Amino acid sequence: MADNHRKKGVNTRLAHMGNNPRDFFGFVNPPVVHGSTVLFPDAATMASRSQQYTYGTRGTPTTDALAKAVDELEGSAGTIIVPSGLAAVCVPLLAFLSAGDHALIVDSVYNPTRHFADTMLKRLGVEVEYYDPMVGADIAALMKPNTKVVFTESPASNTFEIQDIPVIAAAAHNGGAIVLMDNTWATPLYFRPLDHGVDISIHAATKYPAGHSDVLLGTVSANEKCWKQLHETFITLGVCAGPDDVYQVLRGLRTMGVRLAHHQESALAIARWLEGQPGVAQVLHPALPSHPGHALWKRDFSGSSGIFSFVLSQGGGAEAHAFLDALEIFGLGYSWGGYESLAVHVSLSDRTITNGSYPGPVIRLQIGLEDVEDLKADIEKGLAAARR
Repeated sequence: MADNHRKKGVNTRLAHMGNNPRDFFGFVNPPVVHGSTVLFPDAATMASRSQQYTYGTRGTPTTDALAKAVDELEGSAGTIIVPSGLAAVCVPLLAFLSAGDHALIVDSVYNPTRHFADTMLKRLGVEVEYYDPMVGADIAALMKPNTKVVFTESPASNTFEIQDIPVIAAAAHNGGAIVLMDNTWATPLYFRPLDHGVDISIHAATKYPAGHSDVLLGTVSANEKCWKQLHETFITLGVCAGPDDVYQVLRGLRTMGVRLAHHQESALAIARWLEGQPGVAQVLHPALPSHPGHALWKRDFSGSSGIFSFVLSQGGGAEAHAFLDALEIFGLGYSWGGYESLAVHVSLSDRTITNGSYPGPVIRLQIGLEDVEDLKADIEKGLAAARR
């Protein structure tokens, strides 16, 4: 949205993107279209498929509204909408990899992504190799003639290393590979992957776009070069999302800017406070000056979200469980991006390069929309239980 060469603010854009009320009799929200069959006016139109909608798996006004909104956020040529964040990872990997290809995947990747790579991709004949998230320009040395995909995730899942995305993307492109990025942590509000050389931007819309822990959805956005192949794979696989879920994410998108700002503010306040707490060895939050990747984060990102980790100063599983079991406000559950705070004991045992030499267990916190002082009091109880 632009007016007299002035780009409107993000919350204004989020409130209006992906919908023109005049298209739907003035209603401010687009309709939820439940449909498989689409009728054609005559045989010639049916044979040529020369109308906007032809079948439910190929798009509806509901899915188009969300896709257009995400395209505006991402600056992408097109967006597909799939039933989960994991599906948003798997579809582009299947789109751009074939038997005999080599894929470089960051070692700190989301664990289900790793599982898909180690099972399905390897079974399909793809050579999978993991690399250090801090590799930077040295990724060029890992490129092979058959390297087709470089998969990035920044910050890293659970341990929050920041990758030098522009440098990695340049090296990958020089070697003839395309670059995929899981950008769920930052959302396109705080980092736009395609502006930094990435070809495919992946999001678990389950998280901040939906925002209420009641929807599973994923989006994949491509630049012009990769859009046709991504879309063709999506249509071939038929992995379309249900209209009610799409609608709920579109509705959540309207308030994502306001919610994400609150998540950011609260998480930073707690992260800074945690750095001075007894029993805490390290806080893994890239927006903190103490974080090893802070300079890269400050260069490339315009904000931070509500999820980070910290390291207990000693102990193992027993201490981690004591911390978690003492919590009352924080729920013990997976996912994040919802209104409620969550905590989980992080396992790094699946990694081959970056399993870390932390002095104690790693605890990941999702900071929700509760009051900061209440969350601090809850964490204090957990830290006291871990020390005991």
